[in-house]
Amino acid sequence: MVLKKYNSPENSRKADVLTLQEGITALLKAYRLQGKLNETMVVSSWERIMGKAVALKTQEVYISQGKLFVRLSSAPLKHELVMAKTRVLDLINSEVGEKVIKEVVFL
Repeated sequence: MVLKKYNSPENSRKADVLTLQEGITALLKAYRLQGKLNETMVVSSWERIMGKAVALKTQEVYISQGKLFVRLSSAPLKHELVMAKTRVLDLINSEVGEKVIKEVVFL
């Protein structure tokens, strides 16, 4: 039995071979889906970003034209979040890693 060295030329990657991450990134860029994927990530991670208490009082979360719309069932909570709007915006954009949301609107 002959063992091949790990770093031998026979086992090295070819120039046209991509890692899975590079391939998916190239695919998202080619089909211009990265923006929509980021928006979906924001909506799906709302509970993790804001916490369980806020998520329980949230009725609806959606994004339209770079604005995040959040419908809440609690007026006092809505008032608190309006006062901390910039902090909420920073939390959301830092979660995604780029500026996806330009404004947050509480309904």
